[in-house]
Amino acid sequence: MAQALLASESATQLRAQHFQTQPQQTILSVRQLCKAYSGQQKRVLENLSFDLHAGEMVAVIGRSGAGKSTLLHVMNGTIPASEGQILRYPAQHDGGQGDTQDILRFSSRQMRQWRSECGMIFQDFCLVPRLDVLTNVLLGRLSRTSTLKSFFKLFSDEDRAHAIGLLQWMNLLPHALQRAENLSGGQMQRVAICRALMQNPKILLADEPVASLDPKNTRRIMDVLRQVSDNGITVVVNLHSVELVKEYCTRAIGIAQGRILFDGPPSELTDSLLRTLYGDDLQPVH
Repeated sequence: MAQALLASESATQLRAQHFQTQPQQTILSVRQLCKAYSGQQKRVLENLSFDLHAGEMVAVIGRSGAGKSTLLHVMNGTIPASEGQILRYPAQHDGGQGDTQDILRFSSRQMRQWRSECGMIFQDFCLVPRLDVLTNVLLGRLSRTSTLKSFFKLFSDEDRAHAIGLLQWMNLLPHALQRAENLSGGQMQRVAICRALMQNPKILLADEPVASLDPKNTRRIMDVLRQVSDNGITVVVNLHSVELVKEYCTRAIGIAQGRILFDGPPSELTDSLLRTLYGDDLQPVH
């Protein structure tokens, strides 16, 4: 087991070195991002700036309350920012044509389109318990399907084939017609990932996706997220476990009190820096 972990960390370090030394396509830039809630003097996010590149697997780390979840929700557009910019760049497969856009200035229609490009999964899965697994996955097409068709579950044959393919990839096809509420936690999270991938996203945001899972299912989910990253989709994941960060992620962004204290390869996370980030919460949480 120890040898396997070392081999995995070594492979991750090689991927991290590739992202550091080779020119990468920037897909998103966060600039001077701030977030403050009404009635609170202290900002939750304070002047955050960083770039995201295609195919990166980036961990956002820090103790509870540091601002990690808020950052992901602001990036997804579900929480409005107070100041700053989040710049979306034209995709290379579109020929790099088009203007750079600030998603914080998007109209409601533009924001809906952005959320279809920026998938998100959550610690509590956010499935519809009484719907079957296949329908839950198909709900990932809501942003690209009319409300009337969605209400009557009138999804296209192409969408159904895509959903079935994702479930097969996740070894969940035998559960396709079961209610989501009858699945285990690990199975629910895999369904949630399938639903997010139904959007054909360029970025996948994962807000503490393994916090409520046992060690076996934790690694299963992290393996899946790494495969997603290997397929060119940028993955940004909030994690508490430093061990998982070093094993799976090519980059870590460390946040404390809403500020970035570290942005670099996980191999450079020193004990001193981790103590600054986590304080008394330093022990990894699985």
